[in-house]
Amino acid sequence: MFIFKHGGRRAAAVVFPTTLISSRSFASRIDIPFTAPPVPVIDHCPSPTCQCRASPAGLDIEREQNLNGSMPTYAEQIILSTGRSDWPSRIEEEESKDGAFVRQLKGLLLKGGKYADPYHNVMLTNSSLPPATPPAQDPSSAHEQDDSSIPPASAFLLPSFEYIPSIPSNTQAVETFIKAFILPNQLHKTHDLLSSTQQNLLKRQPQFKKLFSGARKINEILILICGHRARDSRCGTLGPILQAEFEEKLERQNITILRSPPAAEAIEEEKAENRSYKPTARVAQISHIGGHKFAGNVIIYLPPSFTGNALAGKGIWYGRVGPENVEGIVGETVLGGKVIKELFRGGVDQERKFIRL
Repeated sequence: MFIFKHGGRRAAAVVFPTTLISSRSFASRIDIPFTAPPVPVIDHCPSPTCQCRASPAGLDIEREQNLNGSMPTYAEQIILSTGRSDWPSRIEEEESKDGAFVRQLKGLLLKGGKYADPYHNVMLTNSSLPPATPPAQDPSSAHEQDDSSIPPASAFLLPSFEYIPSIPSNTQAVETFIKAFILPNQLHKTHDLLSSTQQNLLKRQPQFKKLFSGARKINEILILICGHRARDSRCGTLGPILQAEFEEKLERQNITILRSPPAAEAIEEEKAENRSYKPTARVAQISHIGGHKFAGNVIIYLPPSFTGNALAGKGIWYGRVGPENVEGIVGETVLGGKVIKELFRGGVDQERKFIRL
């Protein structure tokens, strides 16, 4: 090392030839403004502090790709309550009332359907959550069943955070359900080119909500885990393990696991007790949501009533979740309101804005 106290430029020229000095270039300094992440973030999932279930060996999990932004974009996810998890690879091909309902929704909402809107994507997902007990037929409710032997469907709507316990199976009732709960309140500006009749067809009509008795806001935490074995064995293997692990770790935090269908309450009512929110949770397996190579895939919906949580009213998608991550997810995300960056696939809020890091 040389320290030049005297000699200045001449001394420097002896050690560093002029050609080397003149050929050097320096990049201009550019100040890039710091943009804070849209949600609180920690980089890594904490290591477990207690015993957890073992991760199955031999699963071919992709671990190189950046997960951020790998979730599909959607405006509403319809989570159908089927009470089981042994669905066929394509849930619309099932010969049951669940499959029939999915086919109806798909025919009306997806590409080519009467209510299809490329700016308002809808995800159709089965879940192992139990359906509501069919109520006695109320003449003032949505519409009578075409076939009384086909029970109505039950569905959670997210990120609207609404639960509809009874959706009749006939076409008119399904269309009324779509108009009341699924269509957008405001259309994309591209639709300005449509006639007023066409625009009205694609816009939500909330006055129809009153036809669905028992509809209510969702105040519980929802943890949904892909367990669609007929679609991919990785999710089919991890799904039940993660479900059991989440239920155990939530109960360790004194969060009650709800296993019965939600109790009915009027959707318009705002309960005063929400101010002193005590979290409860539902944990379930769901059908294909994309990204099986990132198993285990988990969606966490934290209700708007969880006001002390920075992620309240949001859905957070995680990938590559193993049993060893569950305690950290419960502590940091469910209770702490922080996104775990290494597991984060994306998120969505009630305004249908997508969360990226």
